[in-house]
Amino acid sequence: MSSTFPVVDFHLHFRIEHDPATRDLSGGQFSCADHDEQAQRRRDELVAEQSRRWRRAWDFPDPQPDPDRTWQDEADMWLAELDEHGIAHASFVTGCGDEQVAELVQRAPDRFSGMANLRDLTAPGAAEQLARAIDEYGLRGLKLFAPLLPHRIDDPAAEPVWRVAADRGIPVLIHFGHCGSSGGVAHNDHIEPAWLEPVAKRFPGIPFVIPHFGVQHVQQVLFLCWACPNVLVDTSGSNQWVRWMPYKLTLEDLFRRCYETIGPERIVFGSDSSWFPRGYCYRYLADQLRVCHEMGMPEADLRAIFGGNAARLLGIPDFARGRT
Repeated sequence: MSSTFPVVDFHLHFRIEHDPATRDLSGGQFSCADHDEQAQRRRDELVAEQSRRWRRAWDFPDPQPDPDRTWQDEADMWLAELDEHGIAHASFVTGCGDEQVAELVQRAPDRFSGMANLRDLTAPGAAEQLARAIDEYGLRGLKLFAPLLPHRIDDPAAEPVWRVAADRGIPVLIHFGHCGSSGGVAHNDHIEPAWLEPVAKRFPGIPFVIPHFGVQHVQQVLFLCWACPNVLVDTSGSNQWVRWMPYKLTLEDLFRRCYETIGPERIVFGSDSSWFPRGYCYRYLADQLRVCHEMGMPEADLRAIFGGNAARLLGIPDFARGRT
């Protein structure tokens, strides 16, 4: 690890292949309307081939789920990955339910944090579920997938959830834009980050974090950050979505635009690491550090982006002060 400061990763997934919330990211909430099994099989084959090509391009191995591997085994594997790559602390944003994530955190509380997950902000008991996850289970944030929610993010019925988040001062990580790998969700009525503006303005004490630089909605995210100082971005993932934009956009462009407009205190590093045998995506961290060094960022800003901001949001004071 080439950095001289502790790295806190704000965005990992635990046991992603076992989690109903993350299975839907690849379009799993849809089924073939005409029950054409041959057409469905062909679609699945094309999607799988696109995913394989992406993994080859990044020199990543294929996922290899092991039915005999327990969650405890996988937790220990992640701890070993953090040690190997010099990561001080990791926040798992999904992990097969709040209770499972809490158990994961308890396995290594000095190295792991976890977030609650809600699939319907307006469901009866949603606010109570979040309160229990924070107060009883010790989780440190809330993770949402806006394209998968049954209602738009600004639905008035979600206000009790926002009040719980505001009262506890937790970060809310909300995925907007297309989600999943090939064959995932490209667009629906809930997918745009602009819908967050009225919520963020009503609850200025909640730090809202939009991952992957906002995916395809870069302009909306920048204007949202202009309108709402409590909105941040995270840097997680390969950010390969830039290939699908109608204009040239690079990782450096994303960093430079965010750095120059919203500043280093509102940019949060994440890797989006999620499955084995790939393990920890050190390549993403290395690429992002390289871009920031080439931009000439001072070390204080690097410390903030790659550790301090996440530590502040998650309430990890030792890392926030830069201690190892």
